[in-house]
Amino acid sequence: VNVPKTKKTYCKNKQCRKHTLHKVTQYKKGKDSLAAQGKRRYDRKQSGYGGQTKPVFHKK
Repeated sequence: VNVPKTKKTYCKNKQCRKHTLHKVTQYKKGKDSLAAQGKRRYDRKQSGYGGQTKPVFHKK
């Protein structure tokens, strides 16, 4: 995706308080929590015999 490296936007800093150049980065997803209910349920379902229990997405 073509995204500009910098963007001129308002700076809330007390010393600044004007439009200045800011570095732009793409959003990165944080690490999934092992304690999340969905992850606990999934791990419980996957454990033991029986192989893969939920559909694995294969791009066509």
